[in-house]
Amino acid sequence: MAARVTVLFFATARVAVGTARIHFPVARNGLTARSLIRALASSYPKLAPTLRASRFVLNGEYLSSLATPVRPGDEFAVHPPYGGG
Repeated sequence: MAARVTVLFFATARVAVGTARIHFPVARNGLTARSLIRALASSYPKLAPTLRASRFVLNGEYLSSLATPVRPGDEFAVHPPYGGG
């Protein structure tokens, strides 16, 4: 089985990608959140502008550093700014 990270997309990120969830392939030893974000932007060019303004959640906790390791089996969520009223 390939090494993968589950990536969840919300709001405008979901619209840009066209789905709420993907299983993104990663190296068996993982990568940093920053590297994953760059790979997502490269794979989904319409997502790139949204990523610049988003917050990220790894396994249920907001990231404080993009140097945080992301490993196969992790869940990584993209939370763009929300609007409403």
